[in-house]
Formats: sequence, structure tokens, C-alpha cells
Amino acid sequence: MKRRSDGSGGGGGKIKIGVCVMEKKVSCSPMEQILERLRAFREFEIIIFGDKVILEDPVESWPLCDCLIAFYSAGYPLEKAEKYAALRRPFLVNELEPQYLLHDRSKVYEHLKLLGVPVPTYAVVRRDYPNQELNYFVEQDDFIEIHGKRFCKPFVEKPINGDDHSIMIYYPSSAGGGMKELFRKVGNRSSEFYPEVRKVRRDGSYIYEEFMPTGGTDVKVYTVGPGYAHAEARKSPVVDGVVMRNSDGKEVRYPVLLTPTEKQIARSVCQAFRQAVCGFDLLRCDLGEARSYVCDVNGWSFVKSSYKYYDDAACILRKMFLDEKAPHISSTIPTSLPWKVNERTQPSNPVRGHERSTVGISRHSEELRCVIAKLLFDTSNASPSNYASGDRTPKQKVKLKVTEEKLLKLMLKYNGGKPRAEAKLKSALQLQDLLDATRILVPRARSGRESDSDAEVEHAEKLRQVRAVLEEGGHFSGIYRKVQLKPSNWERIPESNGDGEEHPVEALMVLKYGGVLTHAGRKQAEELGRYFRNHMYPSEGPGLLRLHSTYRHDLKIYSSDEGRVQMSAAAFAKGLLDLEGELTPILVSLVSKDSSMLDGLQDGAIEINEAKVRLHEIITSSNNANCKHNVEFPWMVDGAEVPTNAAQLLTELAKLTKQITAQVKMLSDDEDEKAAINGDSSNHQYDMAKALGKAEIDMERISAGLPCGSESFLLMFARWKKLERDLYNERKKRFDTTQIPDIYDSCKYDLLHNSHLNLTGLSDLFKVSQLLADGVIPNEYGINPKQKLKIGSKIARRLLGKILIDLHNTRREVTATAAESNACNDPTALSSAKRKERCYYDEVRNECFERFTSNKKSVDLDDSHKETKYCLDPKYANVIEPERRVRTRLYFTSESHIHSLMNVLRYCNLDDSLNGEEGLVCKSALNKLFRTRELDYISYIVLRMFENTEVPLEHPKRFRIAMTYSRGADISSLENGGKASLLPDEHTMPIMEPERLQEVGSYITLDKFDKMTRPFAMPPEDFPPAAPSQPLSVRFCKDIELQGARMHHKSDVLTGITKRKGKRLPE
Repeated sequence: MKRRSDGSGGGGGKIKIGVCVMEKKVSCSPMEQILERLRAFREFEIIIFGDKVILEDPVESWPLCDCLIAFYSAGYPLEKAEKYAALRRPFLVNELEPQYLLHDRSKVYEHLKLLGVPVPTYAVVRRDYPNQELNYFVEQDDFIEIHGKRFCKPFVEKPINGDDHSIMIYYPSSAGGGMKELFRKVGNRSSEFYPEVRKVRRDGSYIYEEFMPTGGTDVKVYTVGPGYAHAEARKSPVVDGVVMRNSDGKEVRYPVLLTPTEKQIARSVCQAFRQAVCGFDLLRCDLGEARSYVCDVNGWSFVKSSYKYYDDAACILRKMFLDEKAPHISSTIPTSLPWKVNERTQPSNPVRGHERSTVGISRHSEELRCVIAKLLFDTSNASPSNYASGDRTPKQKVKLKVTEEKLLKLMLKYNGGKPRAEAKLKSALQLQDLLDATRILVPRARSGRESDSDAEVEHAEKLRQVRAVLEEGGHFSGIYRKVQLKPSNWERIPESNGDGEEHPVEALMVLKYGGVLTHAGRKQAEELGRYFRNHMYPSEGPGLLRLHSTYRHDLKIYSSDEGRVQMSAAAFAKGLLDLEGELTPILVSLVSKDSSMLDGLQDGAIEINEAKVRLHEIITSSNNANCKHNVEFPWMVDGAEVPTNAAQLLTELAKLTKQITAQVKMLSDDEDEKAAINGDSSNHQYDMAKALGKAEIDMERISAGLPCGSESFLLMFARWKKLERDLYNERKKRFDTTQIPDIYDSCKYDLLHNSHLNLTGLSDLFKVSQLLADGVIPNEYGINPKQKLKIGSKIARRLLGKILIDLHNTRREVTATAAESNACNDPTALSSAKRKERCYYDEVRNECFERFTSNKKSVDLDDSHKETKYCLDPKYANVIEPERRVRTRLYFTSESHIHSLMNVLRYCNLDDSLNGEEGLVCKSALNKLFRTRELDYISYIVLRMFENTEVPLEHPKRFRIAMTYSRGADISSLENGGKASLLPDEHTMPIMEPERLQEVGSYITLDKFDKMTRPFAMPPEDFPPAAPSQPLSVRFCKDIELQGARMHHKSDVLTGITKRKGKRLPE
């Protein structure tokens, strides 16, 4: 392209604007749009230099101009442009010397940090050549240390070279491990996940920084001068790497409002680098308080496909040019912009016209405002008994005393050499060491020596079990397998000086394993997410996805501490948001842990133990208390769900369990014989890379007559043998009724996944165990409704408090929005509603539950009415109702919590303080719940709040609560005998449809719900500050100050910037 002028009259006192950039940048649509608008003012002559002039001609022959637009891109001679600027001294929109900083990410961070702009915690690793060994850099399985400062995974690895866009995120073993590479968009991809990559790169120099959880969203900010900043949000590439594009093939982004703090950040970035037109990346971090961090500064950047932005940018640049070169000319924006006459209309989004119909409403004039769902994704180790889920491999524990020197040395290796300290083995390296030791200590097949004592045989069996567990591939260390070695006996070895050194001679080994999400469990979780997307909101077409993609869906997902629950939550999120790819990045990006709210039974332990004792008496007594069937309210009787012939069923249960155990033992013995014939297995390396195993059923194993999944016959036998032994104590002649749910769930698992093994009596065992479990499971949370209410209120107290906060936050947001829209018409319309909310939030104001800590993320009490994280900018958003928002809070937890919450909802009106009040759950629903004894995997309770926009805000019926529940997986195919021909395809049970907890047409107001549940909910002021939720990023190291960093910054980074004549860095 040759040098040219705009052809609009040339000269004539016009201000000459030189565009000294590469032709590719000149011809892009945003630049053309803005230059066209500047021409339309008829005050400027636009001179485009062109590539030939820039690259080939000497600067002395470059065109003269008053103002210069110049910025670096690939192949651009920045030094040459500097010489031109020094020679002609035009007004620079973006100064040139600071642009060198943008090529070095470490200098960008240092510069931002020096000026007080928040950046992620980071450290720098510099290498002079590839694979250089550095004494200050240490790498372990789940962390790195740089100058003694530790960064735990997940962390981000960025090349120091700002032009290298290959960025890596490394995930912890507790979330599945692996690495995700982020890169510039290629087709519809912006990242790829590599589950087998665990080690960081060593081929160059990198910045390592903490991974900032942002809820799966990135924000790009564009400044035009220090007083203007435009922000757009997009789906983050860290989630699934799929780029959302519109019908024109452009990436979908939506303009969002910046908070006052973020506006100041934009101003500081613009002034710090002296780049008037500048783009940078902002991370809105989900670490408890609304904090934003700058993670990259790009230099010259324009917004794409926004005519309103083009208008703004042209007017601001005009003012810059006039103020600098023609201050006598008014820079006031004209009332009628000159290009508006011939401007074509901004194309509308094709979905926009149908948006109102995509998000359905339950009643005329009602809008959905809030969805709160409590989902059961773990029936393992969740209730007072140790349940095992039908869609998890059963969770198991092995205990054995070890005296072998190899194992004792291994314990000392990993406990720091302390003879009385416990060692915890979770990482791949640690478990591989243990596997190597057990392979040496015990052969795969049994020895069969008659001289072996019973104790020796049992010890060898348990070591074989440990070996078999460690040889299972494809599961997470830290979630599905972990080992504790606890020293239990010591001896002192005398030394010459008389003193002796203590050494352990015996230790207790505890191996915990199982609870692996099966292929069926993953499918069910994803399917339930899709069901929620299409029905719970409700919607027609892409309603929820439309709200979510336009940043009007406030979503937060919380999980208990169990790894299988976290993975289920990630699978659910994948289905809910229509994501793609592996679960590990979704888990780390979208799911937050809150063990203090969603784990633990300690608060109700005393009452639970009392219920278990009474339940044992009812089951084993010949005179069953549950003998009245014709009472009006059958659920009011103590132990109402326990069958009248429970004692006889218990004897039958023990008999059938022994029968199944004997059959599995035969299969295990056959497996041993084959192992003896074929020889021992090779010492293959411990495999953690296959995070979730296969997503589909392994038909090869089924065809070979092996157990489904990765469980061996040895482990299957150990599972059933333990159940048999724990159910009935032969020496004491006593049953342990708490084992009934374990047997039921183990039986259910094998009936669903291992029916091809044709175990005789398994169907009979399922029927007997189900009858007993239907009585045991609900009664372990209380023998009668009053005890259920007491236990439920203790276990679910904090969760109920959080639910009330969610609902009231939603009402407050809606009230604030309505106040803004109605203020000009009726400024007193909201006084009553505001007073009601103010009363509640006076309690919340000093709440310390959401207090920010450096390594944890609390649940959101949130001040979203003040600074909403993603609020569409109505001036730029091409959507109808940009102020419309739906809040979603999803809580994934164990059976104990969903039973507890349900019991509070069912029986809250029985509390003395609410005597005489009508309950929240109608009588017909109480009858259904009485018949629904089991809340299976993927059962859930959903609370939805609707707003009736036709009644005044202060009216009690302005906000309505709708409650539904589902018992979860439909096990009817198992109840019909468990025949293979009747079982669902690929062992995946369908999901039960939700049912109402209220009569059709009934109306529970928010105030009514609050009144009935408040006595059992934790008040806001009682929320403990030390137990907030945390993202799955575990913890991060403290912000590091490398030795001499500030001196280096002052001496090197700012060299050449502050010495420019007539200029100085803005303060």
C-alpha cells in the first residue's frame, strides 16, 4: 500500500493524523470504522503510511503529521518509529518507548505492582539455555518452589516473552491432574487438555502464578484515554476450550459494567504504560470478596463489532487531537454526529427477538428470579451408616498391622524420619513406592502352606488386597486411594554413649479406596444437568444458555469435600452449560469446596447415636413398635418405616450375604489359579493419567466374565467378606444393624453392574436388604418426626442459613432494580419493601462469613446489589432486558444433608415456636415421601423463587417459593428381579421426574418460607469466619518479593521511560 491521504481536501488547516502501523492493522474493521468517523468530522487529514514506507524508506522521508498513531505488531520496526517521533515530535496517542515493556510479561507485572495495580501472585524463572538446572527451582508432583516459595497446583505457566501465547495450566492430582494449554484461537478451539502431562516446561524462561478462579469467565477491558474504559466478558478458555461464535463467525462477547475499583485500575493501566488506546485482561476472582486482577496488558486494542464503541472512540480521539493541536477549537461532542446520517443499522442478534419466550415462566406475569438446588451425589460414607452408591464403586477401608522393615522404612521416608510421626501417602510417587514394596513382600497367588497360621494367612490376604488396590489404574490419587502409616510400637536401640535412638517396630496401615465415579454415574450427572437446563428454569430452546452467555445468570456451584461429589458436580455443570471436554478443567474452574457447610455429622452425633440404639431395638425386637397401619398419619409412629418382620428378615439377610460371599470367593480362587499359571504381572507403572476411566462401559471385561469397572475378584471378595463379618458377630451372637445399608448398596451395585456374573441369590438378597434399608435409612436421622426435625436442624443449620441469604439477596437485587426504574414515577413505592430488606441486612452487615482470606473462598453473602460481578452494560448490550438476572446456587452433598433438609421442610411446623402454623409440605406430598423411603444417587430438592410483577413490591405475594424433589435414580428394573434383559443399557439407570411438595395452585410466599425455616437456620451473625468454602485450587503461596526486585525494577525496567524530555510518568 502506498502512502496516501484521505482525499477530503488536503491541507486547508486540517490537523494531519499519521497512521504509522502495519497495513494488516489498518485494514481491520475497527480501525476502518474509527478512521471513517474521524474523517466525517472534516477537521482531520488522515495519512496512512503503508508497509513500504515503514519498512523501506528512511524516517526523514516519512510524511509529516501533527498527531501519530503508531503501535507495535509482528514485523513492525519500533525503533524506526521512535526515531521518526524524535525527529518530527508529533503528538503520540500511544507513546513508543513503554511499548518495549509489553514484550516482557515479568516487566509488565513488576511495573503494575510498583504502581499498585493488583496482579496475581507470581514468581519468575529465568533460564539462559534450555533445561538449565536452577538451584532455586524445585518441582514435585503437586507443587513447585521458586526461591523457597511454594505454588500448589493448579498454577499457570506463562512464557516471559509477551509474543508467545502458549500458556499452560497444571492441575493437582486431587482434581485428576493433567495440563491445559491455552493458545490463540484456531477454528473453534482456544485450549486443549492433556491428562498425561504433569511436569512443567524447562525449555525457557517462564512466569508462574496462582490460578485465579473466575467462574469460567474472562473480562477484556479497552481504554481510550484514562477517562474511558469499555469492558467485554467472554467464556474463559480454561473451561472447555470451545469458542462461542455468532452467525458471522465472530467470538461472542457481551459488554459488562466495570466496578468503580475496576475503572480506577483501567485508568492506572492506561497512565502507567502511557498507552491511551490500550487493552488488558481482567480476572474477576472468586475468592470471597469481589477482587479483580490484571493478568496481561496488550497495548493497542479496539473493540470488535460495536458501533456505539466506535462512536465513543472517535469522539474521544477527536478531543485528544483538538486539545493537543487546536485548543482554540471546541472539542465538545456535536449534538448530531456527522456519520449518523448514512450509518447502517447495527445488525441485531437473531435470538434477541425471541428472548422473552426462551425463558419460560410458571404463571402469567411471573419471572423466575432464583433457583436453589440441593443435589445428592454421594451416598457413600454419607449417612450414619457407611453407604455405597449404585453408581460409585463401593468405598472401602483396609486396616492391618505391619512389622515388615520395607514398610517401616517407607513410613520413615515420608514422615521426615520421625519415629512417632504418621505418614500419609497420596501422591503417585509415594503410592508407587508402596506398590513396589508390597510386590516384593507378597506374591499375587496365595502360598497355600499348611504351616501358615490363621493370623499369617489373614495378614497376607490384606497385603494382597493392598497390592491389588494399588495396581488398579485410571483413578485419582488423593481422591480414590490414600494410605496412612501410623507407628504403634517402638524400641530403643542402645548406642555406645548409653543413650539409644528410638525406632518403630510396628505400624498400623490404613488403606482407603473406592468411591470411583462409574461410567454410569458420569452419564447420569451430565444428563441431570441437561434436564435442569431444559426444564427447571423452565425454558424453551436455549433459555438458560442465553441468560448464561449474556452474563445475566449468576451461577455458583458448591461441593462437599469428597472427590466423587466434586467430579459429579463437574459432570452436572458440563450438562447444565452444554460444555465439552474433560471434567478436570471444569471442576477447577466452576466448582468450589465448602466442607464446613456440606460435610460432617458431628453436630447431630449424639441424637444420631440415640436413634441408632432405638432403631436396633425396634429391628431386633419380636414385638415391633410399628404395628399400627391405620393411623391417619403413619409417619408419626416411632420407626414407622421398619417392616414388622424385621428380625426374621435380618436372619435371612445374614444367610444370603454368606451365600454371595462364598460364590465370590470361588471366583477369586479361580483368579488366583490363573495368576499362578500365567506368572506374576509385570511391574507396570502406577497410572493416574486416565482421570475418570472410560466414559463407556468396558464390554471386553464383561465378555471375559470379569467384574465391571476395574475391580478384581479379590477386591470384590474382600468387600463381601467384610460385610459378612461386620453384619453378624459370631462370638457375641449379635447383629450390627448399621451394616444393613452397606449390604443393600453393595448388592444394588452388583445387581446393576455385575449381573453377568450370575451370582445365585443376589436378587433375593436385594429384596431382603431393600426392605430393611427402607426402614433403617430414614430412621437413622430420627425415629420420629420430632427427632428428625431436631437432627435435621443441627446438620442442615448452616445450609439453611445460606439458602435464606440466597433468597433475600435475590429479593434485594430485584428491589434495587425496580427502585431505579420506578424512582422517577413513584419515589415512595419501595419504602415498605426496602424497610423489610434493611431489617434483614442489618443482621448481615457485620457478617464475617464472607471474610476474605489469602487461601480460601467463602460462600457468597454477597454484596451483589453494590458490585455485581457480571452486569450487562445496557448502552452497549444488544439484548432485551439487560437488567434481567437469574441467580442459581447448586449444593452438591451427601445423603445426610439432603435427608436433614427434607426433614426440616417436612416437619418444621411441629416445632413449639410454630405450633398451629400450616406446614410447608402438603399432606399428599407427606404421603409420597413416607412411601419414598430411599433418596438415591442424583436425588435432589429444588427451591425456585418467582416474582409476580403485577403486584406491588411490598405485597406478600410479590415473591413465591416453589418446592420440588426427586428420589433420584429409578431402580425399578432392579426391583423386577435384576434380570439382564430388563436392566438399562450400559448399566445407567434413568432419573426420576421431580414431584411437587405443594398442592397445585398453592402459594408459599418468601415471608412464609422465611418464618417457617428461620428457627432452624444459622443466623448470619453466627457464621464462623474460619470455615469458608475454597476453590479446588487447594492453596497458594504468599505473594513473593524476589531479592532485589524493586531495585531491579527501578534500575532496569524504567530505564528510558522516565528520562524522556518534557515527559514524566503520571503519579
